[in-house]
Amino acid sequence: MSVLRPRHFLSLAAVLALTAGGTATAATAQDSSAALREVLFVGNNWDGTADVVKSTGDFAKIGQVNVIPDKAERLAEINADPIKWIYYMSIRSQVGEGHDQYVDDMYSTPDGSSMVVSRPSFADVVSIDLATGKINWRFPVAGYRADHMAVSPDGTRVAVSASTANKVQVLDIGTGKKVGEFSTGDKPHENVFTNGGKYIWNMAIGEVTTALDDPLLDWTKGDRHITIVDATTFKEVKTIDMRDRLDAIGLKNFSDAVRPAAFSPDWSKLYFQVSFFNGFLEYDVATDKITRVKTLPENPATNKDRTTWLLDSRHHGISMNPEGTKLCVAGTMDNYATVVDRASLQEGPLITASTPYWATVSGDGKDCVISEAGADRITAIDFATGEKVTSVNVGDHPQRVRLAHVPADWTGPSAG
Repeated sequence: MSVLRPRHFLSLAAVLALTAGGTATAATAQDSSAALREVLFVGNNWDGTADVVKSTGDFAKIGQVNVIPDKAERLAEINADPIKWIYYMSIRSQVGEGHDQYVDDMYSTPDGSSMVVSRPSFADVVSIDLATGKINWRFPVAGYRADHMAVSPDGTRVAVSASTANKVQVLDIGTGKKVGEFSTGDKPHENVFTNGGKYIWNMAIGEVTTALDDPLLDWTKGDRHITIVDATTFKEVKTIDMRDRLDAIGLKNFSDAVRPAAFSPDWSKLYFQVSFFNGFLEYDVATDKITRVKTLPENPATNKDRTTWLLDSRHHGISMNPEGTKLCVAGTMDNYATVVDRASLQEGPLITASTPYWATVSGDGKDCVISEAGADRITAIDFATGEKVTSVNVGDHPQRVRLAHVPADWTGPSAG
């Protein structure tokens, strides 16, 4: 099977899937591509803002976008509906740790004119004009919470997990109109367009807000499996329940909830994290088997009580460099990040970080960029040396970090 080799493989999604030539297809499809600049979007979940920073070098801040310009209208709508209010408050008290969740994921449109954002507390996806800060369109997802997204390699479609409805909905990125959807396991989470946009992979993580975290009670977490669909017809191609694959290699006490993941450049291997585990696993797509397991160091200061870990995470965030030789892992509850050699699975220096919650790749592919949710900053780590490059302060509780494009002279919305 011939495949399109992306330049970057970002944790859990092929962000604006990039070609081997090193040019973002979503940008080159536009005549105005020369007028765009590559950036990183940093979603500040508790702030309701997204910082826009340079994608390489010193990662300096360029501007900021308010992703909840319609906050008053949305809150009025929620307060008028008892069911919506219950879910809104539940998200705040459980997933949000006492805070509203205003931005989970975000991407740019192919022409760089708008930012498309999933907003968990408002259960929607919106497109925000980067020139004015105003909303272009709004799509209320099925159910009561919007989660992770992914953009197709041509940049024209965005897939969003409607986590309480157990489905993924695919939208036209320009209009916000739904073009398709498919059913998933319980609590769909990450989405990935693979094989040049031929398939969509969705990872359902089940219930992560209960205190039933003992391995003996793992069955209470729900139906957690990977759903693979045809990205054109949205028909199911295959499902993968890692429970059987884990049991086959003696890991019966491991959770089968697949968290952040990264594919190898040829799509043949999947590297994924699971709930409660300080490390990651390697899965061979062709043989349908888990082939290697990497356990990373435990921080002796980490609380041993699983119920204190953030949403069943231990490590949450993984990315791969463009060459496919190095992995970068965010050790969320162990408060470090590290670069791992893919061939030997030997980790490099443990870079101290405060609740690192995501890992992505810089625009030039040289650095891993992690979000430090506990310190309100992003940090770049050199893939070659494993050493820290720099840190940049951002807004309150940064989570998702994505490569994107904005107009070359953009410094922030003029209104909004």
